[in-house]
Amino acid sequence: MLKNPFKAALASRKPLIGLWLNMADAYAASMAGQAGFDWLVIDGEHGPNDLRSVLHQLQALESSPSFPVVRLPVGEKWMIKQFLDIGAQTLLIPMVDTREQAEALVRAVRYPPYGERGMGAAVARASRFNTIDDYAQAADREVCLLVQAETRQALENLDAILSVDGVDGVFIGPADLAADMGFAGQLDAEPVQQAIEAALVKITAAGKPAGILTFDENLNKRYLSLGAQFVAVGGDVTEFVTALRRLASRYGRGVGAENGKGY
Repeated sequence: MLKNPFKAALASRKPLIGLWLNMADAYAASMAGQAGFDWLVIDGEHGPNDLRSVLHQLQALESSPSFPVVRLPVGEKWMIKQFLDIGAQTLLIPMVDTREQAEALVRAVRYPPYGERGMGAAVARASRFNTIDDYAQAADREVCLLVQAETRQALENLDAILSVDGVDGVFIGPADLAADMGFAGQLDAEPVQQAIEAALVKITAAGKPAGILTFDENLNKRYLSLGAQFVAVGGDVTEFVTALRRLASRYGRGVGAENGKGY
């Protein structure tokens, strides 16, 4: 019951195509879960999620073939403990810039004596409310920790971050990286792309899965060709808004519609 299918899929080295969930809604998550994506990110950093809304989405995705990944707002130990207890098995932590941060995150997702996770899962969904024998030992094996490298500092420290035992994958955050490099909103800037591609190659050469998110199909295919393994190719909000605007425009309504002529 504790097997983490996303972690197992990463070990297979097969490419995994994902979608970002920012609607913070269990019904929307259920729909996305049947669309055919390999993995789905329940976004607690930029989506209006809290502990209960993430819980409801995890419950909604229990019967889905898509693997849920939960992105926390920050990598705080108390927050990690709570999200693991509600049943999140794969965590994506933003803004990890140093080896020391990565090591602290590994300790936060593991039980003593190997880590610092609090022993409270007996009353939590994660242990099926204390019906899983040896939950603590099994949980340490099955938790999947993904860290985001999305600053110049993170790329400078990438070798050190990759050397941390317990980091199961490194995800490049292209938008924040571009901004930190002085190219806010210019993901296609040559220095940004050079930095991203070099990082992806370095991550895969170190034997760890590399991930990334963009809404550009050509870039995503390029990253896959470089060895990126878990690639998110869009988001529920952007796809929903685009579809609605397209529909409204056919009737001369919406943004860009002029004199009843549409786009």
